[in-house]
Amino acid sequence: MESNANPVAGSPGIKKSVLWIYYVIFFAVLNESVFNVSTPSIAQQFGLDASGVSWVVTIFFILFGIGMVVFGKLSDIYAVRKLITIGIVLYSLGSALGFVLQAWYPAVIVARALQGVGGSAIPALVFVMVARFFTAEERGKMFGVITSTASFAVGIGPVFGGYVAGSLHWAYLFLIPLPVLVAVPFFRKYLPNEERKAGNLDLIGTVLLGVVVSLVVLFTTEGSWIYLLAAFAALLLFIVRIRSAKEPFVDPGLFSNPLYRTGLIIGFLIFGTVMSVMFVIPLMLSKMYGLSTENIGLVMFPGAISAVIFGRVAGNMTVKRGSHFVVYLGLALISLSLLVQSSSIGMWVWYIGVALIMMYIGFSFVQTALTESVTQILPSHQIGVGMGFFNMTSTISGAVVTALVAKALEQRLFAFPLHPLLSEARAYLYGNLILFLCVVVVASALLYWMSFGRKVPRPANEPV
Repeated sequence: MESNANPVAGSPGIKKSVLWIYYVIFFAVLNESVFNVSTPSIAQQFGLDASGVSWVVTIFFILFGIGMVVFGKLSDIYAVRKLITIGIVLYSLGSALGFVLQAWYPAVIVARALQGVGGSAIPALVFVMVARFFTAEERGKMFGVITSTASFAVGIGPVFGGYVAGSLHWAYLFLIPLPVLVAVPFFRKYLPNEERKAGNLDLIGTVLLGVVVSLVVLFTTEGSWIYLLAAFAALLLFIVRIRSAKEPFVDPGLFSNPLYRTGLIIGFLIFGTVMSVMFVIPLMLSKMYGLSTENIGLVMFPGAISAVIFGRVAGNMTVKRGSHFVVYLGLALISLSLLVQSSSIGMWVWYIGVALIMMYIGFSFVQTALTESVTQILPSHQIGVGMGFFNMTSTISGAVVTALVAKALEQRLFAFPLHPLLSEARAYLYGNLILFLCVVVVASALLYWMSFGRKVPRPANEPV
């Protein structure tokens, strides 16, 4: 990393920005999930089918994912202080536009797109800030709090979104991100005005990456193989571009790091698995137990709260025991949680609630420690775009894996006797699916062990 960034690490001014970092990450992640529960209301108002209304969520995820890579790349060229200001302003502009023009569906989509672009700057630049401006010991603790904050936002998002949409109107969900504007003057005051290196953003490479991501998401939501073939062709063009461009959007050397590639795969699998479980559980609680939306929220809420508490524990544990130990512990908790969930369907509903607490805690552990592991293996000049790609992969996986799981439920692919502890035919579909996701998590743990082992990629006291 450039030497001009090092003197600010640990400085009093930077330390004052910590609370604002946690503040903005909450509102950025919260907006990922609050609209999910409102799509039926939106569809009814505009007379849309499922495919048409899905763009309210899909367009946000696509641009949110791509934007994280773009802002990560831009952080190597421009000062973080300037970029975070631009991102928050765009995020707020999209929110205001969506509320004002709520009666016109095309404007709603444009507003969600603006929210995705602007909101993506927050997680992308927050991880750059932590990696660039804080010491190794501070990073571990901060990643823990950031993870717990993000996990809480993801967990409470559907409950909060459902309450707002049900009590008021779905358009009020657009106003939720507006409080992030309060953080702008504080970031302008506390963050350093860095002099970054000269460079340009490769627009062709950026567009090609956007096309790849968009087509992959369209394939999983629409099911047409044409989208997948087109995505593969766009990917080949993207690879050619980053290998031939003078200033490529992404340094090809980033992907030559086997540990980084493994980190991307594990992040995709774990984040996608947890997001898909959060999609399946409300459906299962409604179908199997006949619970209302409010009661489903009560079952899931303790898990979201536990993420806030144990995210900080994960950060401290990462500093004391190392990131690898915390990753293994988190994956073990998620696996155990999924095993209990798959085995408890049809039994007392609070077995599911307790299992969800374990999953949220495990997810906090994995997010915190895996982020630290990936940060440690990246050269300083690749942290911006490298963490951007990591965050994009994890975010897009939520849309992709959830769409695949939704299709599996629609086609009842797992509705057959398999799980040895399930005897009720209605439980086969959900129990077997969650058991399969448990196997995915176990496979991820084996992949982490084979790639990272127990070695620490970089000494914890080495400065960034």
